[in-house]
Amino acid sequence: MDQFFDTFLNWQYIWEVFPDLLKTGLLNTLILSVAAAVIGTLLGMVLAVMGLSTKRWLRWPARVYTDIFRGLPAILTILVIGQGVGLLARGLVGNNPYPLGIAALSLIAAAYIGEIFRAGIQSVDKGQLEASRALGMSYSKAMLLVVIPQGVRRVLPALVNQFIALVKDSTLVYFLGFLTSQRELFRIGQDLAANTGNLSPLVAAGVVYLVITVPLTHLVNYIDKRLQTGRKVTAESNEMLAGGTV
Repeated sequence: MDQFFDTFLNWQYIWEVFPDLLKTGLLNTLILSVAAAVIGTLLGMVLAVMGLSTKRWLRWPARVYTDIFRGLPAILTILVIGQGVGLLARGLVGNNPYPLGIAALSLIAAAYIGEIFRAGIQSVDKGQLEASRALGMSYSKAMLLVVIPQGVRRVLPALVNQFIALVKDSTLVYFLGFLTSQRELFRIGQDLAANTGNLSPLVAAGVVYLVITVPLTHLVNYIDKRLQTGRKVTAESNEMLAGGTV
């Protein structure tokens, strides 16, 4: 038992690594995750709209993209983008792997977020689109102002879950060889663990990850509960209107 505590809960190493975790690792993890989430959300919405198009030349590229980036292991995508595409983009990013890490995470996130958006949009009753068209809206305007907002609202919990997964996937970018100032949480913990032969720094990094992901998990549950309550109230109101009691 003493050996277990000394290997995983050595407070000397935990306190030693915490300043770097909070000052450097946390900041870089949030930058990687938030930047990839924003770019992935924008690309994902484009993919969702393309995937729902009746035109094959729009629908099929979106499906192929989604199948590829959902089917490949995340680490393989990161290595291909970081080391393969990095050679082609060296004139743009130089030897800095940081933008390439964000790009790789964004492309992965876009494939999943696109499917989330597509499912949300398809869950909206077709009568909403038909009613909007009957009011004189064009197809694109009806989708943009009526259908898509309702679809996004329905998949908010899934989007937050995807962000949690993105935070955890950010650990994989350490394979690209970031500079000391660019290291995320896992890399900082791993470096000290390798230097000391003790796993306590990785446990400390795990604690910081929990500080990020656990509140987000509860936020998902809260949003889902609120959405279910809203749907229940709407359904009851519709029943009352149909029954002529209002």
